[in-house]
Amino acid sequence: MITGDLKSQIDKIWNDFWTGGISNPLTVIEQFTYLIFLKQLDDKQILIEKRSNMLGVTTDKPIYTPEQKELRWSTFKDKDPEVMFELFTRPQRHLNDVTVFDFMKTLGKDGGAFTEYIKGATFMIPTAKLLDRVVQQIDKLPLDNRDTKGDLYEYMLGKIAEAGTNGQFRTPRHIIRMMVEMTQPKKDDTICDPSCGTAGFLVAASQFIHEKHEDWFIEENFREHYNKNMFNGIEIDPSMMRISAMNLQLHGMENPTLIGNSALSESNGISSQYSLILANPPFKGALDYDEVESSLLNVTKTKKTELLFLALILRMLKLGGRAAVIVPDGVLFGSSGAHKSIRKELIENQQLQAVISMPSGVFKPYAGVSTAILFFTKTNSGGTDKVWFYDMLADGFSLDDKRNALISEDTLEKFMLSDDLTDEQLQKEHDRFNIPQIINHWNYLNSGYWGKIHDKSGELLQVNDIPENLGFDKFLDGTVTHNYADRTSQSFLVSKADIVANDYDLSINRYKEIVYDEVVYEKPKTLIADIKALDQKRLDAMNELEKMLG
Repeated sequence: MITGDLKSQIDKIWNDFWTGGISNPLTVIEQFTYLIFLKQLDDKQILIEKRSNMLGVTTDKPIYTPEQKELRWSTFKDKDPEVMFELFTRPQRHLNDVTVFDFMKTLGKDGGAFTEYIKGATFMIPTAKLLDRVVQQIDKLPLDNRDTKGDLYEYMLGKIAEAGTNGQFRTPRHIIRMMVEMTQPKKDDTICDPSCGTAGFLVAASQFIHEKHEDWFIEENFREHYNKNMFNGIEIDPSMMRISAMNLQLHGMENPTLIGNSALSESNGISSQYSLILANPPFKGALDYDEVESSLLNVTKTKKTELLFLALILRMLKLGGRAAVIVPDGVLFGSSGAHKSIRKELIENQQLQAVISMPSGVFKPYAGVSTAILFFTKTNSGGTDKVWFYDMLADGFSLDDKRNALISEDTLEKFMLSDDLTDEQLQKEHDRFNIPQIINHWNYLNSGYWGKIHDKSGELLQVNDIPENLGFDKFLDGTVTHNYADRTSQSFLVSKADIVANDYDLSINRYKEIVYDEVVYEKPKTLIADIKALDQKRLDAMNELEKMLG
């Protein structure tokens, strides 16, 4: 967990960039990333040198040669600002015409995933004063701990959301964590985000594994899988590609597979490769048919990116693979042939399990669109029997442009760390924070306990007392005794037959029943009498006033 002091340090670095002439948030993040990476390179070199001094020999390939000492962080950080700036901006003849910045581009795979995507990187810090100020502050950051440096970078990335520029914004961290908790990454999963942005989904999946399954890392086969095959991303924007690579690297994933390409293009032929896909694809985009890979158009003939990405995700999933995908509400009820065909595909040929409707303020201040999360499994043989709908009304933050926290930082942190919150805490916070209940209901509906005291429609059977030894006590109060057939509640089940009868409409408002309170009004005669009485009082008051005035 990042402390207030560390947040202040990052805020100061951000403000220094801003006042120093760099106002584009993505540019700030990129320049910050490059400097972090240069410090990491020097830290690795120091570690190599320590091993060599202790053992007398080393099998590690050095990052810097002795002649390149001037290019190292530990050397240039102590130099005069103008000298340091010159090392960054002017090729050094005695160092084969290489600058500190250009040196990063010469490392190739030796520098980890980040250096594979750095070809187009540009040094954009305009003055020696700004460079020196930022270098000195980064030098004080605690970058020797995986969790701390990852959290620091995540906090810096949060500034993109605050700025809300260039159409670049991140899925809220707690929404990502909810999706990861619900999909429960497995030991042999191959995880992908086909529109990975800053790699928030991949980072959250990694954190989940470290927190829940640290014992997996004892096995060499799993470590090999984790480091080389488990995490995969596709991103078309080169800047975001570099940022995502650094984010993954700072969180301990040295060699993720990142593909710099449009996921929807003809050149992306990936098929049946991933067992878990987590995504928040672009909304409101449109492509020409000749730009789209042809197999996607066979599923849903459309130019809309939100529909094409669903078709792509189905193609990229292995048989039995799971997906959690954020979509705009239009996908759920759109009346075009393309909208209906993708919904029909999910329901008839795959297994659609859940639709979680989110309030429109979740993506504010940069987007006010209403969204939902679809959870489904690729079967190619159907399997949809019933679909669970949840009407999320509160995500723990205000739903206006300010997005102020409505729950304590302690409660949110416990949720992020998957720590158990007490029933009392959750009941107290539920009106402001629905996510723990969402996860608990989902876990119950997908457990072996489901069906023991509910019928297929979700109706609660007549059970007076639930014996504790059955294991139901692992769920929150109210989860087991909830009536999942009650469509006036936030959480309810809808049969496949009902969805088909409604032309495959998946909008929650189609199925949710609203209970209206009866309002009793007075009879018209009574209302007229009351109005006459008021008029008489007004007239009496006027007469009294006239008498007083003489």
